[in-house]
Amino acid sequence: MLRFSGAGKQDPIIEEWLNKTDALTAVARTWFRRMRACGEDVLELMHDGHPIACLEDAPFAYVNVFKSHTNVGFFYGAHLDDPAGLLEGTGKNMRHVKLTPGREPDSAALENLIHASYLDVKIRLRAE
Repeated sequence: MLRFSGAGKQDPIIEEWLNKTDALTAVARTWFRRMRACGEDVLELMHDGHPIACLEDAPFAYVNVFKSHTNVGFFYGAHLDDPAGLLEGTGKNMRHVKLTPGREPDSAALENLIHASYLDVKIRLRAE
């Protein structure tokens, strides 16, 4: 299982990153706040320049901003049920949802993926 050291509650560096005023970061801010809302046990850290949501030291989701889109990513997304077909990627484990301006995602489906990713990592941690 993938682990990152240094996760904690509401990192000020992440707050600074999320509070940028551009439209793509505003999208990332919305979805990262949903990750935080999964449970009181959610921790966070900056890794490779973007915010990651964790349980203990195990990451379950992240946001990242690119030139023309925002990604909401899942470390074990390949193992999540995705009836809305939002997930992209071909890696062994990781998947992401690409959000572009003017193209609204299925918010309920994306929120379900975030919560499912949180629960998936919680189960993986218990199984260790």
